[in-house]
Amino acid sequence: MMASMTQDFSESGYFRPLRAAAEAAGFAWHEAGRFHGLPQVLLRRGHGESGEGPRVYVSAGIHGDEPAGSLAVLEGLRRGGFAAGVAWDIFPALNPGGLVRGTRENPGGIDLNRDYRALAAPETRCHVRWIECEASPYDLYISLHEDWEAQGFYLYEINTSGGPSMSAAILAAVAQVLPLEHGPEVDGHRLRGPGWIYHPPEPDEPEGWPEAIFHCKKRPLNSYTLETPSALPLEERVDAHLAAVRAAITVLCGESPLQG
Repeated sequence: MMASMTQDFSESGYFRPLRAAAEAAGFAWHEAGRFHGLPQVLLRRGHGESGEGPRVYVSAGIHGDEPAGSLAVLEGLRRGGFAAGVAWDIFPALNPGGLVRGTRENPGGIDLNRDYRALAAPETRCHVRWIECEASPYDLYISLHEDWEAQGFYLYEINTSGGPSMSAAILAAVAQVLPLEHGPEVDGHRLRGPGWIYHPPEPDEPEGWPEAIFHCKKRPLNSYTLETPSALPLEERVDAHLAAVRAAITVLCGESPLQG
């Protein structure tokens, strides 16, 4: 059961089922590194193929007390939720030590999602090395998060790429699963509409770079950080993440000249 999985992000409880589901879905399994006895994993599919589709990056589990994103990756693999015709790079558990302990920070007490300038944590440094190996930009970045204080779903959009905004499509899809946050503010940011924060390409704290800010400092970005409300049932949060990913891919493939 999905609920029991939140209690066990150990190797046997999460990572072995994740690997089985990933390989059954045609994804290659790469261990970027191991931290506190657990792997930081990259799942890849669709790269280097003839007629390679748009490049999509997904990350989850950077905060260990936000399990829905990592579980959404596992459930998405099992359900066939990651579309063919797309070149996927998925980091399902960026903070494996925090996930197994249920803590926001890594076991060394570092909030990894504020560490992409200082690079103080080995998990962050390892992740950045993989990111910097990519010579060409992704067409879409998605980060799966939760908010323990929110009443409804919301997202952060950073769009420096000139590509189409996907926020309306994502929010419409998620509204079929979860209520949207109505604000007028959430997490110190004003909403442009229900569930929608348009974030400038600068960090809220100059020294505390989140993952999305690190990406946008390197190359043009079309990025969506998805926040499900932790107070709502786990199954609904997982379904909301998967609905959001599907909606974003539908917009991307409809707009992309690489798709027929």
